[in-house]
Amino acid sequence: MDTADIKAIEEVVATVERTQRARDAEGFLALFHPDSLWTTAHGRVLIGFDAIAEFTRAVLPTARWEGEVTYEAVHTRFLRPDVAAVKVRQVYHSPEGDSEGSPLYVMTKQKDGRWLLHACQNTEVRTD
Repeated sequence: MDTADIKAIEEVVATVERTQRARDAEGFLALFHPDSLWTTAHGRVLIGFDAIAEFTRAVLPTARWEGEVTYEAVHTRFLRPDVAAVKVRQVYHSPEGDSEGSPLYVMTKQKDGRWLLHACQNTEVRTD
């Protein structure tokens, strides 16, 4: 697949990281397709942009955690030229030690060339 598409997808993942760290709800929401769905790490299912926006605007700006979080696109599979499944490695670095998430982002390429989050599952990795 086109390396420009892979770089664009990696940039979306990097923007997820930046906006999460900055607690920037609007920057985060700009990454979503209007008909998107999002499942949080704790299993809350948010269907449609309005539900995602309401949740994000309520939770992200006041979220508190010590340390930082990193996101890395570790595997991208193009299902079609305009649809990609992206496996992400999410690591929370805290004073108590690291913990991981294992999100899956299904992203769609728009007519203007932008890649947007369309159907996403943010899964906590349990080590016990």
